[in-house]
Amino acid sequence: MAMTETSREVGVVVRRRAVDNPWIDHVWSPAMVLDEVPATAPWTVLSTEPDAMTYYAGAASIDLFSSDTANYRDNLADGEPRIWVALRRQAGGSELELTKVTADPTEGEAIFESGCDVIGTVPMSSEIASWIAAFVDEFHVERVFHKRKRDRAGGDRPRDPKDRGPEGEGTGRA
Repeated sequence: MAMTETSREVGVVVRRRAVDNPWIDHVWSPAMVLDEVPATAPWTVLSTEPDAMTYYAGAASIDLFSSDTANYRDNLADGEPRIWVALRRQAGGSELELTKVTADPTEGEAIFESGCDVIGTVPMSSEIASWIAAFVDEFHVERVFHKRKRDRAGGDRPRDPKDRGPEGEGTGRA
């Protein structure tokens, strides 16, 4: 069976918040994922508060793959489906680059080990959730789990060399 893929462009909003910390003066976090890409330039300031600024970070693509429908289904069934957003600091600067937006919880958790500077989740809108649910309904195939059987060593053969006696027989002692 061939893998099916579909994508949807979304807009990403992030927040820069001031912090009282001796090593950093602010932190970034994803604020929301918009259902559509607005006609706004990336890194446009959307709002300013005394200790925070909200920016439109830019457009990103949520990619769905038929091989990952079980992960999407689990995300939707969780009660509060999430979208993972990752941004990376540009080389030699303080600007951020939008690197990944995903609805796959497994991929989202893997992002935490990717070296991205800003990683977080935001609630999934009902419109995006409906789009993902329709994809899962169309392409999900339940896969049967087959437990592997161990290839066991012969019953007389010791498993650990230190368990061998003087004649190579197992003693059961270390």
